[in-house]
Amino acid sequence: MTRQKEIKKLLYVFEHLGVHHSENGAILIGRAPHIGSEAWLNNIYPVLTENEIRIVEDALKTDIPSEYKDFLLNFSNGLDVCVSTFYLDGLRKELGRTIESSRQPYSLETSNVYERLKDSEDEYFFIGGYNWDGSHLYIDKRTNMVHCCERYNVASKKQWASLEDMIVSELTRINQLFNVKGEEIDEDFPSIPY
Repeated sequence: MTRQKEIKKLLYVFEHLGVHHSENGAILIGRAPHIGSEAWLNNIYPVLTENEIRIVEDALKTDIPSEYKDFLLNFSNGLDVCVSTFYLDGLRKELGRTIESSRQPYSLETSNVYERLKDSEDEYFFIGGYNWDGSHLYIDKRTNMVHCCERYNVASKKQWASLEDMIVSELTRINQLFNVKGEEIDEDFPSIPY
């Protein structure tokens, strides 16, 4: 990842509200007591190993696009930004109801296997989405472009040339939707990119 420092800076914009390293290695940035006593705005998860990448690819029965694989191996096993306003999926390593087990990414298996959109092509690799309306993000393996689509159909509503372009663009945009206390400025304003 060539823009890793820029991405990290954008994720740490709420650092003044606190930073915590959880037992499972997740970095929690920006305590959010207005949401819940254990809530944090941004979560960065421990990177995956090559073996864990193989486990994911075996479960998905497809290769992870190289740019996303690099992200999972060298930056974070998914992301949770502004309490899932925007999120990127990864490998969920354990199930459970404890606070620690909740500090994991959403699973890549959910959107690529169990809830895969019926009109998606084999070359579409789903990587995350938005909690506003359930919009999805996917990489078209033929072009490496990232697309955002609505909840129930893969028609592209917004595109980015690369994964890093999308992450920087979305972190910049979403950070502007929250005040310095980490509170959403206008809860009725759509937080999707289209």
